[in-house]
Amino acid sequence: MNVTTRLEKQHSKRKRRWIYWIGATLLVIVLTVAAYSLYIYSQLNTAVETMHEPLDRDTERKKEMDRIFDKRDSFNILLLGVDERANDAGRTDTMIFMSLNPNTESMVMMSIPRDTYTEIPGRGMDKINHAYAFGGTDLALNTVEQLLAVPIHYYTKINMEGFVQGVDAIGGVTVNNSFTFTQDGSTFPEGEIHLDGEEALKYSRMRKQDPRGDFGRNDRQRQVIEAALKEAANFSSVTKIGEIVDILGDNVRMNLTMENIHSLFLNYRQTVSTVKTIEINGSGSTINGIWYYVVPEEEWTRIKSEINSHMEAS
Repeated sequence: MNVTTRLEKQHSKRKRRWIYWIGATLLVIVLTVAAYSLYIYSQLNTAVETMHEPLDRDTERKKEMDRIFDKRDSFNILLLGVDERANDAGRTDTMIFMSLNPNTESMVMMSIPRDTYTEIPGRGMDKINHAYAFGGTDLALNTVEQLLAVPIHYYTKINMEGFVQGVDAIGGVTVNNSFTFTQDGSTFPEGEIHLDGEEALKYSRMRKQDPRGDFGRNDRQRQVIEAALKEAANFSSVTKIGEIVDILGDNVRMNLTMENIHSLFLNYRQTVSTVKTIEINGSGSTINGIWYYVVPEEEWTRIKSEINSHMEAS
């Protein structure tokens, strides 16, 4: 065997050896990612089991709720921001109705002013945020369902402390502030600003300095939620996923299952790309010495029509 042939064979062996090493390294990486993915999935599944809090009314609506994700139908969800303390049932600090339509890849979002004067089933006329204090999540959903004359299929309830932690975990949110104001010791300049969790909560709660009162406050709440949804949809930091899952498990309750969440991710994620905001137009009125936000019946008719049109669009 000549020298050239021997060198070629040695080179070929070294080349194969490198291919083996590269292949083995890639295999280790793939297995590590797969194992981590399984770990994260297991964590998420455990957190969802903790968060899952079905309602009494879900049993009789099970077929309808299952059909939504099977058929990729529109559905409605009520987001409740609750400030609960020891020995206090709490009230809904935030109540936001959302309707998701995967066929048009769009969402309708509407903040319901907490002082809205409406009928609470079994309790008579009162402020809508009292429904949660009187009868928890079930009564809050039934009240909104009766008010809007559309089904509320799902709910998500978040403790406001968890809201702060969740915004921090995704790296904060960016919003466009329409005017400069100060709230709880923090100043928010006009223009595009980036907010951490505490700042986002303060920003979304301000209403006394806003000439539009609750309307302005509702706009800021929607801004923060939209920004958080978009950040979460594009979130790529795998090192933070475990932390986010823990925060959710501690602070969120919902009647969505793990299977529902999987369907949401696959089929409804694009609905956050087009968000239409509905504003509820009414006026302040004092009834029996108590201030309420009173909405005319024709305004509710307009709102119901917009929601139904959105749900039925294809």
